[in-house]
Amino acid sequence: MITLAHISDIHLSPMPDIALRDLFGKRLTGFLNWKIKRHGELNSETLASLVAHMQAQNADFTAVTGDLTNLALDIEIERAGKWLEALGSPDRIAVCPGNHDAYVPGALEEAQKQWGNYLRGETLDGAAFPFVRRVGELAVISCSSAVPTRPFLAIGRFEEKQADRLSRILKAMGDAGYFRTVLIHHPPNAELQHPSFGLKGHKLFRQVIAEHGAELILHGHTHRSSIHSIPGKNHEVPVVGVAAASAAQGGTLDDPARYNLFRIEKSGEGWTCTMREYGFQRLGSDIVMRLQMRIY
Repeated sequence: MITLAHISDIHLSPMPDIALRDLFGKRLTGFLNWKIKRHGELNSETLASLVAHMQAQNADFTAVTGDLTNLALDIEIERAGKWLEALGSPDRIAVCPGNHDAYVPGALEEAQKQWGNYLRGETLDGAAFPFVRRVGELAVISCSSAVPTRPFLAIGRFEEKQADRLSRILKAMGDAGYFRTVLIHHPPNAELQHPSFGLKGHKLFRQVIAEHGAELILHGHTHRSSIHSIPGKNHEVPVVGVAAASAAQGGTLDDPARYNLFRIEKSGEGWTCTMREYGFQRLGSDIVMRLQMRIY
């Protein structure tokens, strides 16, 4: 059996001291949004408690589906790198970047340098994404939907070249008998699309999954816990989102902070996979198991 933990939308806080020269373009609107709304909903104490609870599960591997930073300032990217080091060794953790990690041009490239092997694995054609990590019979495939956008937009993009590489990776890992878990920050299912914060290329992503299949897709971005599915090659593929890890008791639209734990095991020619969701409630300070369900 292999255990896989999933955590997302870290949004490390508090916001560091920011010079006025750093508040230009999208960072200005993002900073105002933080001051007016987000600073009261996201906090480091919640994140620390949730991470400690997750680490006590001693999962074989942890998937972090993006948004470690808020404005992708250099100091935030550096701080996120240290947070990852405290979370665990890069051979047991893979990150897929979120839109806040690519908030402005050049930010994602800086994150790739700072976060190193947390953002690396086996790749095709010399491209950074998707990359693959293999743990026993589990293949974690990390895609990137993270791109800089204009103010007031939080969209992601999934384009043809990455789709071609994902297709080849899914086929190779499927032929080799791996449990293929695809990471992408923005949700790819039709139900969660929006012109301001959806995934451009969501239909293309679903076409790849329909043609080549996968066993599980994990995402963040919405700050909500969710379970959907999209068509795969031989069966429906579960699409699981998780609430923001620093969201305390949640906000107006956000669920309280949570993480998911998957227990994956080969069963004959197929798989068994059980998901448990742990996290805070709207009231109280305890972390509880909120949900247990069998996916396969």
